[in-house]
Amino acid sequence: MALQSLDAPLEGRSSPGAAIRRRVGATARGFVSRYGLLAGFVLLWQVSATQGWVNPAVFPPLDSIAAALWKGLASGALLDDIAISLQRSGIAFAAAVALGIPLGLFMGQIAAVERALDPILQLFRQTSALALYPVFILLLGLGEASKVFVIFWATLFPILLATIGGVKQVNRKLVEMARTFGATRLTVFRRVVLPASVPAIFVGLRLSATTALLLLIAAEMIGANKGVGFQVMNAQYNFQIPLMFAAIFLLAGLGLAANLVLVLLQRRLCRWAEVQR
Repeated sequence: MALQSLDAPLEGRSSPGAAIRRRVGATARGFVSRYGLLAGFVLLWQVSATQGWVNPAVFPPLDSIAAALWKGLASGALLDDIAISLQRSGIAFAAAVALGIPLGLFMGQIAAVERALDPILQLFRQTSALALYPVFILLLGLGEASKVFVIFWATLFPILLATIGGVKQVNRKLVEMARTFGATRLTVFRRVVLPASVPAIFVGLRLSATTALLLLIAAEMIGANKGVGFQVMNAQYNFQIPLMFAAIFLLAGLGLAANLVLVLLQRRLCRWAEVQR
């Protein structure tokens, strides 16, 4: 019995090598569960294109797409397009943030203003930005102004509505408690309403960032001679299919990068809230 009691702690102990193997195994299982389907899709694409299961003229192998992307980046052609696209979408997104968040905070706190503006807001929200793009072209021309404005129009409403919803979902008991302790209206806004609304605002920001890139493609396909969206259409017209897919994947990468930046910023500003990627 004494020998068994001495051996039991030794059996329960794990060597450093076993602990490392468990950590590596857990990491590998987490990676496979999250990215396994994506890796399988990429592998299937490559094998299907190289083995002739699909038409390689329509779906070229991923290595040729990567080569076209590297060639475009190394030559500097795609870098110029990226800079112009980021400028267009960045200006529109910044303008939507500058207008949407203050207006949403204002409407969310004053019910009379929200009731007055909500009908026209809903009308504009349900009107497709692409359907209004010809109107913007007639008013602003085919230059940069119409492209930036159509992106701004589409990105404004997710930010505005998310901000209004975030303010309206603030716990009223916290507001009443703050007022009971003598907090002024400004203090309640700064210390209670605004912090509680930040997670919802970031949801709107992430939706708007995605929308900005989606509208960017459509805007650059009409009357543009530079930009990543223009490269997609230009490569398709010239039947440069690997370059076309390279530009599409580049746009997807820009969207993922924008979402990652906003997620990291949200984690820094909203440490008390769980952030979903």
